[in-house]
Amino acid sequence: MGLEATSSERRRAPLNVRSVAIGQPLIWLAAAWRDMRANPVASLSYGLLFAIFGDLITIFAWRQGHLFIAATSGFLLIAPLLCGGLYEISRRRQAGQSSTFLISLAGGRRNARELVKLGLLLAIVGLCWERISTLLFLLLAPHIPPDLLILLAEMPKLPENRDLMIIWLLSGGSLALLVFAVTVVSVPLLLDRQVGFITAMRTSLHAVDANIRLMVLWAAIVATLTVLGIATLFFGLVVLMPLIGHASWHAYRDLVE
Repeated sequence: MGLEATSSERRRAPLNVRSVAIGQPLIWLAAAWRDMRANPVASLSYGLLFAIFGDLITIFAWRQGHLFIAATSGFLLIAPLLCGGLYEISRRRQAGQSSTFLISLAGGRRNARELVKLGLLLAIVGLCWERISTLLFLLLAPHIPPDLLILLAEMPKLPENRDLMIIWLLSGGSLALLVFAVTVVSVPLLLDRQVGFITAMRTSLHAVDANIRLMVLWAAIVATLTVLGIATLFFGLVVLMPLIGHASWHAYRDLVE
């Protein structure tokens, strides 16, 4: 029993990570741009899908009367997993192989079970965030519909509205940072190596801990690019999401031994 427990612990232990220079995000973005130029059709196809799905989710949630910004942000919480095809394009290019959109989809087959486990976890997180957002509105601002745009318009009228905005932003920001910490390395790692999703998440957290200032900077860059994409009714994501996805692959390659 003792030997079996030790073996199981080793399998779940995080992989070795590196400490890298604070300026590496610029190098990751430059490498991502080269990946996009080498595979424009496949890369931009993923960006177009992100834009279309983002708009569809937003329109559906808005028409149904749900908190559409929470639904949209929940969609973005699972975005790291949806970038799997972009990671595969970058992986194949590093190996000297060309890619098409269909070929890139096959990358997830190598470790499909563990990717599905991580995907289910992220989906649960996204659903929980949508419910938490709705609950916050019901408890703190029952006089307005659960809609962030309406809250922004009503915010000057009552102090309670400002309190709700602060709590909503802090809650969502904390959850987003947690998801970032456990996925920034784990998803490309699962696509690249035969490891379990717990090992992948622990490795991701270990990499963030070893490069805390760098990862705060990288999280800020990713958030800024994502907001810019959303501000253009999601269609800025046609270019920005592939850029983030390819850069995330190069971040993983730099951070994990």
